[in-house]
Amino acid sequence: MFERLKECAHRINDMRIHNLYVDAQGETHFRDIEVAWVEERPGGKLSRRMAATGIIFRQTGGDYDLDWHPAPRRQYIINLDGGVEITASDGEKRVIGAGEVLLVEDVTGKGHLSKAVNGQMRHSIFVPID
Repeated sequence: MFERLKECAHRINDMRIHNLYVDAQGETHFRDIEVAWVEERPGGKLSRRMAATGIIFRQTGGDYDLDWHPAPRRQYIINLDGGVEITASDGEKRVIGAGEVLLVEDVTGKGHLSKAVNGQMRHSIFVPID
């Protein structure tokens, strides 16, 4: 039991990125990417620097639901407030809440569904990486 508690505490301290990717058959799936810490300073831990090509701010209405679509480009999406329910073509659904990070890489294939959560408007940041 003590080992299980240690494992849960370890997960709480980790930073996770939801990753939506496409397989060779065009199906989309989720996986988790754990952020690897490469440096520790008095102010906290740092990951390696990752390439990005810009930043886009977005406001999405609480009634905005988008049918099946691929991502327009590989990008990180960071929800600042509100949440979005994403459904992969394999049927898995995840709610990406405020403060969470999603890396969308399903630029081909069947794509995914996006659905507002609780009719709440959300603000997010897109960070393209291609």
